[in-house]
Amino acid sequence: MKYTDIEHIPNIVESLRETFNSGITKDKEYRKQQLKQLKLFLQTHERELYDTVYKDLHKHSLETMSGEIAPILGDIDYMLKNLDKLCQPVSVKAHYKMNMLDKNMIRKEPKGVVLIIGPWNYPVHLPLLPVVGAIAAGNCIVLKPSEVSQHTSQFLAEHLPNYLDNRSFRIVMGGIDETKVVLDQKFDHIFFTGNGVVGKIVMMQACKHLTPVTLELGGKSPAVIAPDANLSIAVNRILFGKFYNGGQTCVAPDYVMIQKQDVDQFVDTCRQVIHERYGNDPQQSDSYGRMIGEKRFHALKEILDSVDPQKVLIGGQTDQKDLYIAPTVVSPVDAHDPMLMEQEIFGPILPVVPVEDMDEAIRIIQTKDSPLVVYLFTEDKSTRNKFMDNTKSGAVLVNDTLMHVLESSLPFGGVGGSGMGSYHGIKSFDTFSYERSLMIKSSGLEMVMKARYPPYNDDKKLMFALLTLGLPDTITEKVKFIFKVCGSTYRVLFSKSTKQ
Repeated sequence: MKYTDIEHIPNIVESLRETFNSGITKDKEYRKQQLKQLKLFLQTHERELYDTVYKDLHKHSLETMSGEIAPILGDIDYMLKNLDKLCQPVSVKAHYKMNMLDKNMIRKEPKGVVLIIGPWNYPVHLPLLPVVGAIAAGNCIVLKPSEVSQHTSQFLAEHLPNYLDNRSFRIVMGGIDETKVVLDQKFDHIFFTGNGVVGKIVMMQACKHLTPVTLELGGKSPAVIAPDANLSIAVNRILFGKFYNGGQTCVAPDYVMIQKQDVDQFVDTCRQVIHERYGNDPQQSDSYGRMIGEKRFHALKEILDSVDPQKVLIGGQTDQKDLYIAPTVVSPVDAHDPMLMEQEIFGPILPVVPVEDMDEAIRIIQTKDSPLVVYLFTEDKSTRNKFMDNTKSGAVLVNDTLMHVLESSLPFGGVGGSGMGSYHGIKSFDTFSYERSLMIKSSGLEMVMKARYPPYNDDKKLMFALLTLGLPDTITEKVKFIFKVCGSTYRVLFSKSTKQ
């Protein structure tokens, strides 16, 4: 993979700054044209993207289509349809009585030159979806794709510049050294998707320039199966979310909590579903992914090696040469197991934590960093409300997994340890914009406005009180106050001088 020359990085950012200052990206038609070009890139190179993603992750084209390309196209279409409305200033009603006759508006402005750092696990979707919002909002962009997903990132670097205007969009390729140099530059917003360790580094670097950040991180997103849930549906949908993309998904269900008496049936159903989807040997299935590289493989192998073999009820097989980790179910698992339950697993290993009841499940969630999402399987409204009221997460999805990510009408993001800020749909536009207030004052009524000016006196104070504080509560006091104000107003407006 060809890296960007470190010495050129400051010049790249500076050239983008010049472009932004020229104002071309603020033009709505320019933004629409760039969005259409991004859409054309995805449509033209769809099959090639299937191939490059497969080389990186052994991902089936159906998963690449549904999880990589379709979400971007959906957001592009949303922006093209709604951009005129999103760019319109919004009139707001004045609350301050002295401004009642004036025009007050809020306009969303582009932040400027933004940095987007993408991860390796969804090497098309996660770098390019924020690009959609940044373009729509009128920014210039530096995109830093992951060096780990080298085939896909190299493809983006070679072909995307042929579609987008290089005056306003640039790709920087590289590893740690190049990323450090990029982060040393001054940006107007940084959008990072990745793990919390690197997220903290990004935030520390952003502090140097007081740059706002969006951090899309991860965490241990639980799947909770309530007693009233349809177990078959729960298993089907949990395993879909867990093994999609080889388990390398930030919103994958990290572990399952289910009442003790239902654990055996859950595991038996898991065994049946895994066999139905991947056959006797999942390694031979073209529907099952691989780990991105040896580092990720060894991290998961270390977790498996720490587990009591008697608790590995399904799977557990590995193949280093093929970067293969079998779909694995481990049970029973203690809620505070140091290997399985402290860090995000980010792979196809599913711990099952037996609980006494839903209250215990809530307590376990409360002891951990806030996850990106809580998955809850129940038909009971009171159970749903209990989890909504007593847990904290970026989202709650009831009776399914992953699907909320595809819904652009919902903001996607974390809270606490799982991140800060959100995007998708209108939230992407908002993330890369700032709200600029506009007030247009009337040049008239200067005779009234003179109450603001020195020299001050009691009459001006009383008149100003009416314009700012309003009337007293009772009728009697209102009448007295109005008479006093009328006198004061007359003296302020028509007297040449009043008592100081």
